[in-house]
Amino acid sequence: MKNIKLIKSNLTAPAIISGCMRISSKSIQEISEFIMFCVENGVTYFDHADIYGGGECERKFGEALKNLSVKRDTIFLQSKCSIVPGVMYNMSKQYILDAVDGILRRLRCDYLDSLLLHRPDALVEPEEVAEAFDILKATGKVRHFGVSNHSPMQMELLKKYVTVPLEFNQLQLSLPSSNLIANGMEVNMETAGSLDRNGSVLDYCRLNDITIQAWSPLQYGFFEGPFVGNYEKFPELNAELEKLASKYSVTPTGIATAWILRHPANMQVIAGTTSIDRMREIINSADITITREEWYSLYLKAGHILP
Repeated sequence: MKNIKLIKSNLTAPAIISGCMRISSKSIQEISEFIMFCVENGVTYFDHADIYGGGECERKFGEALKNLSVKRDTIFLQSKCSIVPGVMYNMSKQYILDAVDGILRRLRCDYLDSLLLHRPDALVEPEEVAEAFDILKATGKVRHFGVSNHSPMQMELLKKYVTVPLEFNQLQLSLPSSNLIANGMEVNMETAGSLDRNGSVLDYCRLNDITIQAWSPLQYGFFEGPFVGNYEKFPELNAELEKLASKYSVTPTGIATAWILRHPANMQVIAGTTSIDRMREIINSADITITREEWYSLYLKAGHILP
């Protein structure tokens, strides 16, 4: 399993993260088996959010973990907060503190390795975020901090007050949905890809040693569905994925993952599968380094352009 360096904390972490958004439909036994498979194969980083399954994902994960012979200090538990589904976003001090207490209770653990702010709150008072983070750090409830779906200026605003480093930013990235990359490639052009929807967040994170965690790496659009195997919408891309999968003795899913990991930004990929077989495909791709030409070929066949 490929590992990456988390520069700000000098920690080493797996390039593949197990995203736990969909585990609420699984039994405790199934979740236990999945956790053990991940850990035994080097995927020791698990990503949650307080809204996943209405909290049921964290609760079931915590129940499964308590009966396993997995030592707490050998895994990295991450969760997110700030979304009140269908109502608002909330990054107030008390909400963050209460959310973490709920997360820890459901996960049945004493601390989170990392807490991320899930979505930007238009009414955020960064001084309150700073106070909450300081309390969580001082009490040992959270060891590392970051954000999700935040722009460079939103992170800069937080950094004006927050004393702990912001180490992570979860951002949507896949072969078809890669404006993060395209808007830099097509800069200053009258093309769809040149639209700066993110404030050059990719370059910002690289400049500031913030680890990008790619979510929905096998999906296109906003949860419109998987592109791997979707020959009707992505025929050329899937043909290229299959060709490279044959060359590297992996699956098209593995090549789609390897495409993200090939980028020099040193990203992590959040694999949201609950299938051991699918996770095996993704793990098998982690040590593959496709060539520069292959990376660009996939990029073009995903519908992007080279001006």
